[in-house]
Amino acid sequence: MPQVTIIDGGGANIASLQFALARLGATSELTADPARILAAERLILPGVGAAADAMHRLEQAGLDKLIPRLTQPFLGICLGMQLLHEASDEANTRCLGIIPGRARMFDSAPDRPVPHMGWNRIRKLRDAPLLAGITDGAYFYFVHSYAVDVMPATVASADYGRAFTAIAGHRNFWGAQFHPERSGANGAQLLKNFLQLEKLNTV
Repeated sequence: MPQVTIIDGGGANIASLQFALARLGATSELTADPARILAAERLILPGVGAAADAMHRLEQAGLDKLIPRLTQPFLGICLGMQLLHEASDEANTRCLGIIPGRARMFDSAPDRPVPHMGWNRIRKLRDAPLLAGITDGAYFYFVHSYAVDVMPATVASADYGRAFTAIAGHRNFWGAQFHPERSGANGAQLLKNFLQLEKLNTV
């Protein structure tokens, strides 16, 4: 049975994520203990709220230095994905620096309010194990005001006034700007794919 360690960074929707994992036959625990995180089989960093507050919580727990060294399959969700990048324009926050890129706020328009909230389609830019069984143009559920531009690590993009990174992948680190736990069958498939990823071989 797959075991998932969810990093407790103060994010919301933890119960929804745990239920989604349980439906796939996975068990999960919520912790900010560095020892448990280091020993974890695979990890998820969820996030809802402000980038500066989330980074402060990670720094207080000593996780800002630990997370970049991990070799287990790692998935950042929503703000958790943005934190994997170098920085965010939100309060000019320095993030974990694992993936090149910076999150910046959407420009609002009469027909395009901010935050971007609701279903949107993704466009596959390259093959990736996280996208196995997911078609190009699949819909996922987004709730966010900031997004990372399309970068070399972008696996799939979406569009909301501008193209942005919907899924990023770098080594063992993956990010989903949307909420897979709220994205129906496509979200369940992405989480299932994550549960099948293997640890990075560092030999």
